[in-house]
Amino acid sequence: MSKEMGMRLGVVIAAGGVGIRMGTGTSKQLMMLDDRPVLAHSLAVFENSSEVEEIIIVIEPEDIRRCRDEIVDKYGLRKVRAIAPGGENRALSVWNGLRELGLATSHVLIHDGARPLFTAELLEEGIREFEIGDCDGIVFGLPVTDTIVEVGLGNRFVARTPARSRLWAAQTPQIFKRTMLEKAYRVPPKVLAGATDDASLVERAGGWVKMVMGSPENIKITTPVDLAIAEEILRRRVTA
Repeated sequence: MSKEMGMRLGVVIAAGGVGIRMGTGTSKQLMMLDDRPVLAHSLAVFENSSEVEEIIIVIEPEDIRRCRDEIVDKYGLRKVRAIAPGGENRALSVWNGLRELGLATSHVLIHDGARPLFTAELLEEGIREFEIGDCDGIVFGLPVTDTIVEVGLGNRFVARTPARSRLWAAQTPQIFKRTMLEKAYRVPPKVLAGATDDASLVERAGGWVKMVMGSPENIKITTPVDLAIAEEILRRRVTA
């Protein structure tokens, strides 16, 4: 499908950082989830997808060898082109990954290594939405169910309450035209340091980003509770 449309998709997995809220002092992406590391689960959907040409993993420099030995080699991940060192912040880490992509790659998917439950069905849906051709990128997300307020003075007083009907919680992966994403990254370091995701940079560069319905199961592993929830989701998928 995507190859016929001229899309050659490369994947950058942002797997840097230490999971402070996990309370372990080590990379949460390398923690075990059921029978294998979190990161191995996150990679599997892209390794097995015919839509994906190559994968770049970005991880803390001290974890590169362990990632190669315990994940890439152990599980035979042949699409992993390189394992790049993470930068001082998320955006710089992703930029390190972008520079490792092959020249033929035309579109880039960015995914958090700590989101191990993204599915092949969602990936296919996202690519279909992208190929409609009305945007520069897509982001998966969910409509918020809670009322969100913006606080002002001292982070104690409510400044305004945005209309909930227009608010979505963004997830990863996010997929972009490579040329637009690279343009979005050509900004001062201060801007990169403040970026919480790639879609915000693309929007800042004038790109059109479309929201695609994600999944409540596409959780990010941040705390021990998240790990327990992920294990239960995996168990239910096996028994379903």
